[in-house]
Amino acid sequence: MSLTGALVMFATTFFLVLFLLLPWGHRSQEEAGEIVPGTPAGAPTDPRLGRKALLAAALAAVLVAVFWWALNQGWITRSALMEFNRR
Repeated sequence: MSLTGALVMFATTFFLVLFLLLPWGHRSQEEAGEIVPGTPAGAPTDPRLGRKALLAAALAAVLVAVFWWALNQGWITRSALMEFNRR
């Protein structure tokens, strides 16, 4: 896998994991009892985006490293990936 391929895979995996993590720990303004005027009641009170972004980056790095390792071990080959959906 080239460096460019690894970076593209990391970016794709990062955003996928980040979007999966966004609802975790969600507490709406309505649940907190403090609705800011002009915002919907379902808006989060403290989304903790920094923590979720760091966790998503760590998980994406692990997933890309595992895929890279499997690719280098020969468990996954380019020809197998090309033929994956043709049957």
